[in-house]
Amino acid sequence: MTASLYRAIQPVTDIEVASGFYSAVFGETGERVSPGRHYFQCGATVLACYDPVADGDGLEDGWRHHSNQYLYFAVSDLEDSFRSVVDAGGSIDGDIEDMPWGERLFYAKDPFGNPIAFVDEATVFVGADGA
Repeated sequence: MTASLYRAIQPVTDIEVASGFYSAVFGETGERVSPGRHYFQCGATVLACYDPVADGDGLEDGWRHHSNQYLYFAVSDLEDSFRSVVDAGGSIDGDIEDMPWGERLFYAKDPFGNPIAFVDEATVFVGADGA
């Protein structure tokens, strides 16, 4: 069986702030699909910003991201993405780096503290047997 990742959920506490941030960073408005969900098409995968309270689901036990649990986005202009994250209200965790496995990237956080990373699409590494 072959599987394709088609959606990743990004927990947020304010769907309006989330849709504004990711719209500014990606340069496209995405689509509100419910009161607490806003979708952005990222290649073959949808980034689903999800505010459970706005969707009527309640917070339950809350969201618990590990500090290294990044969502990685491949982009054509890494420097522009770096500026966009800052301009849109995100925070940068360091400079653009060249990693030992060959990727050129930077790590950041969205306005909710969710870890996100942006990688120069020309350097994306998906494993030695990569697609």
